[in-house]
Amino acid sequence: MKMSEVKELSTGELKERIDTEKNMLVKMRLNHAISPLDNPMKLKFIRKDIARMLTELKRREAAEIK
Repeated sequence: MKMSEVKELSTGELKERIDTEKNMLVKMRLNHAISPLDNPMKLKFIRKDIARMLTELKRREAAEIK
């Protein structure tokens, strides 16, 4: 997910998407521990997507405070 796509989401959608992605990351890590994933780089991409979404969420929260 690109940063431009993240910026298009509303705050509620962003929070919901973060929760979904975090749950998916936990499941993928568990599955990867049991049997290796076809593409273990997916874990890295999901982590980075979560970081992008959290960054945008924090930026919005900081803008509301000002």
